[in-house]
Amino acid sequence: MTDPTFEFTRAITRKPAASIIDGLRAEDIGTPDLDRMLAAHAHYVETLKKTGAEVIELPPLEEFPDAVFVEDTALCLPQGAVLMRPGAPSRLGEVAEMSPTLHRVYDDVRRIEGPGHIEGGDILVTGREVLVGRSDRTDAEGVEELRNIISEWGHKLREVFTPPGVLHFKTDCSLLDGETILSTKRLDESGCFEGYRVLHTAEGEEAAANSIRFNQFVICPDGFPRTAEMLDKAGYEVVQIDNSECAKLDGGMSCLSLRF
Repeated sequence: MTDPTFEFTRAITRKPAASIIDGLRAEDIGTPDLDRMLAAHAHYVETLKKTGAEVIELPPLEEFPDAVFVEDTALCLPQGAVLMRPGAPSRLGEVAEMSPTLHRVYDDVRRIEGPGHIEGGDILVTGREVLVGRSDRTDAEGVEELRNIISEWGHKLREVFTPPGVLHFKTDCSLLDGETILSTKRLDESGCFEGYRVLHTAEGEEAAANSIRFNQFVICPDGFPRTAEMLDKAGYEVVQIDNSECAKLDGGMSCLSLRF
């Protein structure tokens, strides 16, 4: 089945910097181990390349500890890219660093000018709409500015709400195919996925919800065996990646790439 919502020819990643130990985190559960993170990141990039996609690997940015999480800086759609306006002040400069790369690969690059804020981690593009979750990092003004931009490209935006205490909308969900979403029960219970087929993460494995479908693979964080087994039985080809160090910075599989 051909579905452009998860079939990609390119991805953009950025190598973690040594300054990652100073990255933002909602709760301090330990200092990331740079060597372990670099090994996991290399595995992630290798997996993307195995699908035949071109991976644009950007160098580390020491002045921006969270820059490895490139997804928050932009939204990539078939018609063009939109540079975001992160809700965390320390991450605003990451957008300018991403801009030249996006201008090289897209003819049409727009920008969220503000005063609102929006981050890519709050945006889920499905086969029928663009879901944007309001969160501590994405506000109503940012959502409306994005709506105005992508409506010109023929996309329908629907605003939803991220559960309290959850950093980003996609912390709790991911797209498995054009009509199927992997979600935590707490997010699905909000009713935001009505009309979709929803598969729930196993109890106690909610962190597995932040996975990505990239061509033939569903790329999941390691350490959630029941969810991985469920996806395998559902017919998905699962690849598990060590996410232990990114998780210390509230990061996951979707955060590590821009896919288009």
